[in-house]
Parts: sequence; structure tokens; C-alpha cells
Amino acid sequence: MNELETRSPHPRAALSALAQKADTGYFYELEDIEIKNFGIAGISSMQNQLAYLIATVNRQLEDELQDKLRPEGIPIEQFRILSALKDGNGLAMGDLATRVLVDSTTLTKIIDRMVTAMLVYRAPDPNDRRKVLVFLTAKGGALISRLEGVVGEQEEKLVNRLQQNKADELTKILQTLVRN
Repeated sequence: MNELETRSPHPRAALSALAQKADTGYFYELEDIEIKNFGIAGISSMQNQLAYLIATVNRQLEDELQDKLRPEGIPIEQFRILSALKDGNGLAMGDLATRVLVDSTTLTKIIDRMVTAMLVYRAPDPNDRRKVLVFLTAKGGALISRLEGVVGEQEEKLVNRLQQNKADELTKILQTLVRN
């Protein structure tokens, strides 16, 4: 038995005691946590939590990518924008914000900087004059062509570390999480 089990005869009381001791600022919904044998199951150390592990891997990959993009002077958000626009069709600001994982206000500021750097330009949507589409310039297209190898190298390195079959399985799992 752990410290909380011996102090509290009721599992919900033990869980409440644990929640009160936590300095994380997070509160757990008691109904969402499985309690077995008066122990506290479902709460593990932060380093073993799936969301924490995904966030940690994401941070590592983004830091690595940012280090490789730094010589070109392109922040990772601008790289994502260039990548999203490379098909040449242009995207509305709302669609672009969703694709590059940036809120609309932040995206507007980033696009303003990219317009100034002549990497992208804005044009009215021919089908809806209320919308503005964002397109790559020739300079932006050339830049993304040069930088795509950086992401390709990172992807290849990651696949090699995991082995192809595990990388494929992880891709499917993550795609399922994104869709749901």
C-alpha cells in the first residue's frame, strides 16, 4: 500500500488527497480515473503520460528542424506556410491557419513579414471577393524547394531510428488521433 492508501480508507478520498498535493494546477475528473483495490490507477508520472511523450518528441523534432532552418533565416512557422502553399493554388487565411497550426491573428502577422520579404503575396479570391488568398512568390517557391531536403533528411532519420514498419504504424496511429 502506498502512503495515500493507508491514510484514506476510501479511494476517492485518496485521489482527492493526491490532487490537493499536486502543484501542477491540473484537476482530474474523478469519473475519468479508474480506481482499483483502493489504489490509484490511471495516474502515472508525467514522463509516462502519452500526451507528455508526444509533446516531448514534438519539441525535439521542432528544435532539430529549427536548427537546420536557422542558416536560411526561416522560422519553422514560415517554413510550414511555404510548404502548405507549394502546390500553387493559394489558400484562404483561415484554411492556411488550420494547416500550419497557427491562430489567425498570429498568421496575419507572419504573412505580413513574409509579404515584406517577398516570399508570399495576397490576392483576392476570384470566387469570393470577401476572401483573400495567399500564394507563393517565385522567391518563396525557390526557397521551399531548397528547404524540402531538410525535412526529408529529418523524416529519413526518424524512420531509420524506428524501422520502417514501426514508422508506418506510428503514422497510422497519429493520423487516427488527428482525425478524431
